Amino acid sequence: MDSALLELQKDLEEVKQLLEKATRKRVRDVLFVEQRKLETEISNRQQQQAGETTDVQKPSAIVPPMASTYTVKISNYGWDQSDKFVKMYITLKGVQNIPADNVQVQFTERSFDLLVKDLNGKNHAMTVNNLLKPISPESSSKKVKTDTVLIMLKKRSESKWDYLTQVEKQAKEKDKPSVETDPDGDPSAGLMNVLKKIYDDGDDEMKRTLNKAWAESREKQLKGDVDF
Repeated sequence: MDSALLELQKDLEEVKQLLEKATRKRVRDVLFVEQRKLETEISNRQQQQAGETTDVQKPSAIVPPMASTYTVKISNYGWDQSDKFVKMYITLKGVQNIPADNVQVQFTERSFDLLVKDLNGKNHAMTVNNLLKPISPESSSKKVKTDTVLIMLKKRSESKWDYLTQVEKQAKEKDKPSVETDPDGDPSAGLMNVLKKIYDDGDDEMKRTLNKAWAESREKQLKGDVDF
């Protein structure tokens, strides 16, 4: 065997070993790119060698190109909760048929990483960062069921989660108008707070429109035409 080809195959085996140990998405992506490059180079070199020997002798054996496995992001999931756990339901058809070691989960206090290796010719990955509240990594776990991976996130405190992550909470609360009223004060204060927020966040045209509306409202109040 060509010594250069042998070295390439050794490099490929080492990259595969690193992939099995890697858990961070960025690291895995870099290693997958390197794996594809090596597999392509090995395949090209094998074809070149086969072409060079065709006219001389029939090659006794040609190592077939190694299959390339790529990673896809998991997007099909749902979640629920009990007093003690947040339960993640990840739908993956046929996941119960692969070795249990191919389903790997890494937990931290505010995140988890799921990697399902070699399922239907692909790796499947999911990373959730900035969980809404802390969890207990040592008490969290996974279960493989029919077409489903169940991830059990152990709550550090038995309180309800309105959202799965901090990012989701911030995004939804940003879109929701905040109407706050003081029971001992002006009942219209909450509405004024909303209008002020719209004014502060609006463009020049919005500000001109609101200024005009407030001016006309003020003028009517002075004339006694406003009906409360």
